[in-house]
Amino acid sequence: MSSWSERVRNEVGKAILGQEVVVERMLVALLADGHVLLEGMPGLAKTLLIKSLGTALGLQFERVQFTPDLLPSDVIGTMIFQAQSGQFEPHKGPIFANLVLADEINRAPAKVQSALLEAMQEKQVTLGPVSHKLPKPFFVMATQNPVEQEGTYPLPEAQRDRFLFKLLVDYPSHEDEFEMMRRWGQVTEKPVLEPVATGEELLKLREEVDAVHVSEDIQAYILKLVRATREMASSENAEDRLLSYGASPRASISLYQASRALAWLRGMDHVSPAIVKDIFLDAMRHRVGLSYEAEAEEISADQVLLKILDTTALPARATVQ
Repeated sequence: MSSWSERVRNEVGKAILGQEVVVERMLVALLADGHVLLEGMPGLAKTLLIKSLGTALGLQFERVQFTPDLLPSDVIGTMIFQAQSGQFEPHKGPIFANLVLADEINRAPAKVQSALLEAMQEKQVTLGPVSHKLPKPFFVMATQNPVEQEGTYPLPEAQRDRFLFKLLVDYPSHEDEFEMMRRWGQVTEKPVLEPVATGEELLKLREEVDAVHVSEDIQAYILKLVRATREMASSENAEDRLLSYGASPRASISLYQASRALAWLRGMDHVSPAIVKDIFLDAMRHRVGLSYEAEAEEISADQVLLKILDTTALPARATVQ
C-alpha cells in the first residue's frame, strides 16, 4: 500500500468504519480521474464518506443538495448584471470546486442533471458566451437512494455513462456497527479530520499510474468483456438476450484506466486478470440495460455481468495473480 493511500485511508477511518472496498474504489476513481455514483439505503454515511475524503485530500469541497425545484444556475452559476460597470459578469456556482458532492442526484429534474454533463466530461462550464475551465483536480461524487422513488428522476444513460463507478453501499457488519455506537455515541464529541494530502500530490501520482504496464493480452481481455455485453444485447436467442443494450466504448477506456489505478494502489507494476475481474462490476453495472425478460425474472445487472465474467475466457498467456 502506498504512503498516500495509507494516509488518506487512516484519516477517513476517523469518521468511517468498514466500507473498505468502497473507500478503495473511490481512491481508484481519484487516481483514474473519474466520477463516482454511490447508491445505498439512507443512513449509510454516503455523504459523510465523500465529505471526509475531501477533507483528508485537502481539496476544496462543495455540497449541492439536489431537489425538484433546483435550477441549473444553482449548480453551475449564472451571469449577473453589475450596475457599477454596466456589464454582465459571471457568478460561479458550487461546481467550481475540486470535489463536488451531488447529494440525491436523482431528485433533480433532467434539465439540472444535464447541466452536469459538460462539467463531468469536458471539465469546463459555459456561462454566457465564455467557457470557464474547472479547477484541477475535479470530481463529481453523487449519491442516490434506491428505495425513495417518489419525486425522483432517473438518471439518463448519457449521464450514467460518465461515472467511472457505480458503487453499492451496504449495511455495516455487526462488529463495525457496535464499534460505531461505542466510538461516536457521545453527543458532544465528533471526529475531527485534517488534510493529509494535496491536489498537487494527486495529480503527480497519476503519472505513476500511467506507468503501470498493461499487456496486449490484458487489453484484449478488457475489450472482450466489454464487447460481450453488446453481443448479449444483440443475441438472436431470446433466452440469452438478458441486456437491452451493452456498454459503450467509453466503458472500455474506463475499465482500462481503473484497472491500472487499482493495480498501482495494490503495489503492482502491471495489470492482472484478477484486477480486471475485481473491478468489472463496479465499472459496468450502470452502463448496461436489462432486457424485459431479465426484469421479468428479477435478474440484476450484477448477475448478468457475473455470467459474462464466467463465460469469457482468460488471456492464454496472462497469469492470474
